[in-house]
Amino acid sequence: MFIKLVIGECTLNVVSAYALQAGLDEEVKRHFWESLDEIVRSIPPAEKLFIGGDFNGHIGSVAGDYGEVHGGFGFGDRNGGGSSLLDFAKAFELVIANSSFPKREEHLVTFRSSVVKTQIDYLLLRRCDRGLCKDCKVIPSETLATQHKLLVMDVGITLRRKKRYARGQPRIR
Repeated sequence: MFIKLVIGECTLNVVSAYALQAGLDEEVKRHFWESLDEIVRSIPPAEKLFIGGDFNGHIGSVAGDYGEVHGGFGFGDRNGGGSSLLDFAKAFELVIANSSFPKREEHLVTFRSSVVKTQIDYLLLRRCDRGLCKDCKVIPSETLATQHKLLVMDVGITLRRKKRYARGQPRIR
């Protein structure tokens, strides 16, 4: 699902994604990535793109070969779902915002149950727009569902004001 917002001369595309859980058929997972691929390709490069979602994968705490998309501040160990997300981000020149800022564990963990705590929810934006992201973290006291924590990104977008020109002769006092 995605929404297009036009604010002044700036167009923002906000995509919400949900990757299917581990243990499902690989064909179903492939269909998810192809659908997300199609949505991202449909958004012109001049427009801003923000993707947020539950990708059910672990990107891990080490960037490794994904230094251009992974900021090096993840949580836990990488798995296959995390590698798929990193490959997707690399292919579309995206950066994973919540791996770009050093945070304490409670500001990284997006899913917590009685058994496990993991980072499976991510916010992505285009690499050329990474300067727009001022901060990205989990709000530990807020619970979205029974186990998911709220993940937020502070974005700074400056709008240009149109200059007003007076008609006729300028007044001098």
